[in-house]
Amino acid sequence: MEGFSEYTQSALTILRHPSQTMHWYVVPLFVIVLYIAAKEIHEKNYKAVLAGFALWGVDIFNEIWNSMICFSSGWAPVWGTPVGVGNTAWLLMIGYNVEISMMFFIMGIMACHNLPDDPKKKIFGINNRIVVACILTTAAVIVECFLNYCGLLTWEWSFWQRSCPWVLWIIGYLPFFSAAFLVYDQKEIKNSIKIVGGILGFDVILIVICAFIGWI
Repeated sequence: MEGFSEYTQSALTILRHPSQTMHWYVVPLFVIVLYIAAKEIHEKNYKAVLAGFALWGVDIFNEIWNSMICFSSGWAPVWGTPVGVGNTAWLLMIGYNVEISMMFFIMGIMACHNLPDDPKKKIFGINNRIVVACILTTAAVIVECFLNYCGLLTWEWSFWQRSCPWVLWIIGYLPFFSAAFLVYDQKEIKNSIKIVGGILGFDVILIVICAFIGWI
């Protein structure tokens, strides 16, 4: 671990070692995720579930390149989840834990429930999808900045700081909601499935490559 920052070293000690960190609360959290998905499917709101997977998949892509930066630089990820404050039950990647993973899947479904039925309806003269995406992105960035303030998320690169939240806004969250809404608004569900399959398939390819070269 020589060369890695102090925060990064602390995260590396528990990276993918659930036997050291697992807690019982993960089980009911997982059941809650299953309940939400099952309820949406029961109500035939299939595209909302696919939108959840879309947002989740785009987040995984971000987590992959975050890990790539960490291990290729030999210093630190753009964002990390260190040991000590807000301990996780399972650290899946250097800045990505099981709690975050379940949250983003639910967030994709939740975001779609905030959309007007008419995708062409305008709010203040702007397409409602753009308005809702911008509002949710802003709210998410505020929460992320608060988590950083509390020490749950560490930001050690100069371009990713609370002083420049627009970087988080553009890279960190706007693509998440954009992907979810794109999937949700497809006229045919087969097109939604193709988009989600493409996102998750690309993630799998990147994970395999990064695992082979030791960048994850």
